[in-house]
Amino acid sequence: MGEFGLIRKLTKDLKPVQSSTKKAVGDDCAVMDFGSKKVLMTTDMLLEGVHFNLEYVPLKHLGYKAAVVNFSDIYAMNGTPTQITVSLGISKRFSVEDIEALYSGIRLACERYGVDIVGGDTCASMTGLTISITCLGVAAAKDIVYRNGAKLNDLICVSGNLGTAYMGLQLLERERLVFALQNNLNQPQTTSNPQTTSNLQTPDAFEGREYLLERQLKPEARRDMIEALRKAGVKPTAMMDVSDGLSSELMHICSQSGVGCCIYEDKLPIDYEAAALAEEMNLNIVTCALNGGEDYELLFTCSLDDYEKLIPIDDLYIIGHITKPEYGCNLVGRNGEEIALKAQGWNAFQS
Repeated sequence: MGEFGLIRKLTKDLKPVQSSTKKAVGDDCAVMDFGSKKVLMTTDMLLEGVHFNLEYVPLKHLGYKAAVVNFSDIYAMNGTPTQITVSLGISKRFSVEDIEALYSGIRLACERYGVDIVGGDTCASMTGLTISITCLGVAAAKDIVYRNGAKLNDLICVSGNLGTAYMGLQLLERERLVFALQNNLNQPQTTSNPQTTSNLQTPDAFEGREYLLERQLKPEARRDMIEALRKAGVKPTAMMDVSDGLSSELMHICSQSGVGCCIYEDKLPIDYEAAALAEEMNLNIVTCALNGGEDYELLFTCSLDDYEKLIPIDDLYIIGHITKPEYGCNLVGRNGEEIALKAQGWNAFQS
């Protein structure tokens, strides 16, 4: 059934009873109407052993990332994040200093993005570290962008580059295995300090690949792209952030908008370092770009009339266009061949 199939099954009969609920389940954020401004709300949960591995993820970086991925959802609705609550499940392996390091990362992210920490909860955990952050944001009703607004012939755009965070993860996982073999760390850790193995001590493997590591360990939300679009006078017709993979997100937009799409392999923005590592590891970088996830770039559609306004925007790439629904969702290869897109990105319920 998968994560999204389960969500649909659990929420298909939900009908809001509050007049203030303008958008419930099914987008990057819920939207609530409390007056002149609309309130956006999103929440994300990170579980140790599922979303992160403390053998190579520093706690401060983890805190920063946990906050930023929530900010990204607010920006994906064309809003501005304003407040968060932070809830933690903490096992007895963690010291006060460990949790202070985690919280310092959350605080740093909030300082950089102008967001307040306004509450939360803490409790004991029997299974490791759990982080749950709920983020509130605001937007004027006329500015909010949903997933369901893409129209025929709209341009498909993406910020930044794709597949880089995934390649950073592959590098970390490879070196974790090498480190374990070299140091007989195949047995579970018994130390009370979860950070004793976070430094893999393989500087040669990481040299020159700092950007890949940063994209995985310390992503940034694309506030700058939202600001650039506003300055250019462009309002996207549909938008999402790329958390589960480009293919998955694009198919969400097409499904909810009742359209098809065509994107081009040679238009996908791919970082040189990521491509070089993919070749070294015998991976197809295009597959990584389509399905890797955790890039937290913005994927959006815009009217063809906005083409001239989009061209000058730095770090923005036009990768395709919206088609009729019967065309489906397709990738056009470098030789002109058409390949049907598949949602092969992150699935929380897939082993």
